[in-house]
Amino acid sequence: MDMNNNDILVRLRYALDIKDEDMVKIFQLGDVEVTKEDVQELLNRLNDSLSDDENEYELPCDNTMLESFFNGLIVHKRGKQEPKPGQPERPPMMIKNSGSVNNVMLKKLKIALQLTTEDMLAIWDEVGVNVSKGELSALLRKEGHSNYRRCGDRYARNFLKGLGMRYRG
Repeated sequence: MDMNNNDILVRLRYALDIKDEDMVKIFQLGDVEVTKEDVQELLNRLNDSLSDDENEYELPCDNTMLESFFNGLIVHKRGKQEPKPGQPERPPMMIKNSGSVNNVMLKKLKIALQLTTEDMLAIWDEVGVNVSKGELSALLRKEGHSNYRRCGDRYARNFLKGLGMRYRG
């Protein structure tokens, strides 16, 4: 089953044990206004018997909304950073297409949770997935770099699962 942006939110919320009120605050820190009801709709699957896709949610989460959540999570965890002179007020969106979502998620979580390369490798190791330093480096590269490698759903799913084991015990 392919992971979509709503799945990522659901898994991340579980892994980090984020309450609905905090989800609303995190979205706001990422410049997206949502209500507690919106958050619940983002996290609730459609129970529509007409739909073959069990991957549909009441409120779909697009790439901009997801990246804004990641940006808000960074501010929530680390505090607001003032842009340096000459820097834009807010960083340009990094998610270019659905293929780059998982890579951007890894980068943003690394920043938000202040994870080292060793932390990230250990998180995968805890769920039995072996990722080398070189592979991780390729996953964290900028899209378009010659050594950039797309992060597949299996790596992303297992990383979120490992985060849950680390943060929830």
